Amino acid sequence: MLAILSLLPILTVAVFLVLLRWPASRAMPLTYAVAVVLALFVWQVPGLQVAGATINGIIVALTLLYIIFGAILLLNTLQESGAISAIRQGFTDISSDRRVQVIIIAWLFGSFIEGSAGFGTPAAVAVPLLVGLGFPGMAAVMSGMIIQSTPVSFGALGTPILVGVNTGLSADPATAEYAATLGYAQWEEFLGFVALRVAILHAIAGTLIPLILVSFLTRFFGKERSFAEGLRVWPFALFAAFAMTVPYVLAARFLGPEFPALIGSLSGLVIVVSAARAGFLVPKKEDHWDFEDKNQWPAEWTGSAEFKDNDTGPRMNLVKAWMPYVVVALLLLTSRAVPVFRDFLQSITLTWDGILGSTINMGAVQPLYLPGTLFIVASLITVGMHGLSMPAYVRAWKTSLKVSAAASVALIFTVPMVQVFLNTSGGAAGYDQMPIVLADGVASLAGGAWPIFAPFIGGIGAAVAGSNTVSNMMFSLFQFGMGERILADPVWIVALQAVGGAAGNMICVHNVVAASAVVGLLGKEGSIIRMTVLPFTYYALLPGSVGYLIVSYGSSGLLNIGTVLVSLIAATAAYFIIKHGRAPTAT
Repeated sequence: MLAILSLLPILTVAVFLVLLRWPASRAMPLTYAVAVVLALFVWQVPGLQVAGATINGIIVALTLLYIIFGAILLLNTLQESGAISAIRQGFTDISSDRRVQVIIIAWLFGSFIEGSAGFGTPAAVAVPLLVGLGFPGMAAVMSGMIIQSTPVSFGALGTPILVGVNTGLSADPATAEYAATLGYAQWEEFLGFVALRVAILHAIAGTLIPLILVSFLTRFFGKERSFAEGLRVWPFALFAAFAMTVPYVLAARFLGPEFPALIGSLSGLVIVVSAARAGFLVPKKEDHWDFEDKNQWPAEWTGSAEFKDNDTGPRMNLVKAWMPYVVVALLLLTSRAVPVFRDFLQSITLTWDGILGSTINMGAVQPLYLPGTLFIVASLITVGMHGLSMPAYVRAWKTSLKVSAAASVALIFTVPMVQVFLNTSGGAAGYDQMPIVLADGVASLAGGAWPIFAPFIGGIGAAVAGSNTVSNMMFSLFQFGMGERILADPVWIVALQAVGGAAGNMICVHNVVAASAVVGLLGKEGSIIRMTVLPFTYYALLPGSVGYLIVSYGSSGLLNIGTVLVSLIAATAAYFIIKHGRAPTAT
């Protein structure tokens, strides 16, 4: 019964946001109310703790809005300077095929931004860039969510592993003893061992992500509403997948948790862009796929943010147009990887311990270190670099403030709901916090089949908390204990948790709200999650099945449910590629 009750906030989201398609600005206040009622009257958490969690959530929401504003400001600055027009032309010169463009921008460039900054930043960069190139706002948000999977476990230079898994497992000294029995006397070496298994599972599941990305693009936003149009570029999609995942795994093996997403995406960008320019595996010009004319788009596809060509002067040089994004990448990377720069940006830290006298502590807010500040700095550099007039820059600020403000209502309720949900331990009823109660309920039903369910628990944790890192903090030790309880290798179970936690970003409400806000697409969050639920299910089920196959191999050999599920998924993918992966025959 407790597990069912702890599921109620999630069910409220599913029913009102996803099924009934209420806008987040209406559904999330209701969900917040459900979480508060459960916390006060079932978990019997003190009112001050609920109030403290709510205030902490509002603070986190404000930091998210700051990041959103910075991303919008940078894009509007590029719009005013004419850089977006040049970037659009540059991609057209590589390929006018939207399927090729979305793979390069969302899958590869988005993965690079994830590797350097993490925390949803790819959506703030790649999503508006796609809109600036002529993608419908909803298509851009969907694409930005789908790629929030493979690179996420190694985002922000490995934070979900180095902070999330590390914090979760180190809470119990017995895990260090277990690591020592495997020959890892140094804890950092053991984390690297976990990270390699995470990378292997991601590489397996990530193989189909570019293909899923383009197939969903053509299915939901093409004139024919057909998966087949996306499947026809399967050679290029698989090539782009391997161009990223192979160096990704090698980086995990030889360099550690900080570098897989960075090395994989950079290698992939160089390989794939070079190949696309040379016409390798790219569809012929007559087979290029594009959206219908914009006046044919349904109203719900487009947001309030519009990025039109600025043709008041000569076309800007492509290198000059891209330089602001190079500046962003360099700022994000150096702020995370260079100790002197990082220490300077973290020198101003705002904290609030024991909010309202509760046990809730505000997470440290470092204004200079936030990506929003780096986006604003990049926009200021762009003003000088592109010779932008002050009236044009003022217009960029006004537009950005207007779009950011529209997202505030949804986020101001979404993040506090998350904080109340997470901070429900220590109540008079004596129950564990809601996420752990929910996981215990699933574990009691799953039994020995737990490896299949482990990624889904990680995914739900990330979807609710909005962070793979937080999900790993909550559940890593629980997952380790489940592995021991079912006599399975606990390291593989923790790896499944990390992979599922990454996939949960696809269906995370406040990530969808934030990405939608960047392009002014509000009130359609449920429609986007309906599109990303299936990719999430695939991304949790395949690694779970592979994990079950691996941990059960010693006792049951190859004949187990994991093998059956992996075979079914592989056979289904092969069937659709074979059936629909060829260009239609001319008649």
